[in-house]
Order: sequence, then C-alpha cells, then structure tokens
Amino acid sequence: MNEKKWMSLLGLAYRARKVISGEELVIKDIRSNRAKLVLLSKDASVNTEKKITDKCHFYGVPLQRVPNRSILGEAIGKEARVVVSIQDEGFAQKLNSLLD
Repeated sequence: MNEKKWMSLLGLAYRARKVISGEELVIKDIRSNRAKLVLLSKDASVNTEKKITDKCHFYGVPLQRVPNRSILGEAIGKEARVVVSIQDEGFAQKLNSLLD
C-alpha cells in the first residue's frame, strides 16, 4: 500500500512540473540547489550510483532508494527511469516520509 502512495505522489509532482528525470539533468539540478530530494533506483549501474550519491552528499541533498527503474518510470508515466529529482520542498518532504 505504501508503494502506491509514493508512486501516486511522485506522479502528481511530475504533473505539477516539479520532477526532473535523467542523470545529467538531475546532476545539474543538484549543483544549482534546485533539487530538494533525489530518488535513485536500486538497479542503477555502479558508476551512476556513485556519481549521484557523491553529488547528493557533497551538496547536502537527501537521497532515497526505490526498488527498480521500471517502478520509478511507471510512477511518472514514462518508460524506465534510473534517477529523478524533486524540485518542490513540500513534495520532497512527503515523499521522504513515505519512503522511510
């Protein structure tokens, strides 16, 4: 049940244009301090995982793991996505609490 809640909320945030997907765009978002939360799939490549986790730690952006890339993509109505960032503080806090 909890999985459905965070997926629905992420979909709502995406429709509100507060979600950025794609590795390079997310890194750009983190560097510019627009990312309030980053969601990374557990099946991401080692290189991508290291790059995203290092950026999040350096810039102090919270990072949460989601089960796999297809679930992350499905939540925003796209094909498989490895990483997304949330740009809205309210959405980020609620997603963070649902994923803990």
